[in-house]
Amino acid sequence: MVEKIPLFPLNTILFPGMPINIHVFEKRYQIMMDHILKSAPVFGAVLIRRGTETLGPLAEPHMYGTFARIIDVEPLENGHFNITAVGEKRFIIQNIFQDQPYLTADVNEYPLEYRRPLDVYRRIRPLRNHIQYYLQTLNLIDDVNINLSELEMPEDPISLLFLAASLLQIPPHEKLPVITASSVLDVCTSVERLYRRENAVLKNMIHVSEEEARNFARLN
Repeated sequence: MVEKIPLFPLNTILFPGMPINIHVFEKRYQIMMDHILKSAPVFGAVLIRRGTETLGPLAEPHMYGTFARIIDVEPLENGHFNITAVGEKRFIIQNIFQDQPYLTADVNEYPLEYRRPLDVYRRIRPLRNHIQYYLQTLNLIDDVNINLSELEMPEDPISLLFLAASLLQIPPHEKLPVITASSVLDVCTSVERLYRRENAVLKNMIHVSEEEARNFARLN
């Protein structure tokens, strides 16, 4: 079923079940939010393919995105406001329109196929270990201060996979295979590959001294 929704091109990927906070200050997005808050408080969160998030021509988005449902609005001065939204289902764009100050699009829901669930469950346990190692090591190296005791890993495989993807501290375009994958098993494969790669990098960084790290930084 085709649905027409407003689009918000962002420099991040919103995954289903994950929250996002957005500071709205541009007039075009104030108009967009004012419109949708009076009807269905849902917009399409899409990663920017070409262009900028703010203060420029409307950005060109990637063709896959996530329905974002607004759950909180905080009014600020000068007509600005903060919104909190939660990702729902994924979609694929069919047509994009520029007849408003902001982008709108015809989209189709893009559901995940759940084939071979036993294969997915077999891979979830080692993936949990990869996630734990990644977060613990990241805390040691970057002082990101993620409180692992308060981080609850969902039992549901799909929720876990999207949480795992959102936790990765990598450029958003590298996460595109997760949002574009057609099946849960493909999502699992993409997330596993990213964690194995990032953990290998972190493992090497642990053995680099502070002086070596500074030298690398000067070279870059």
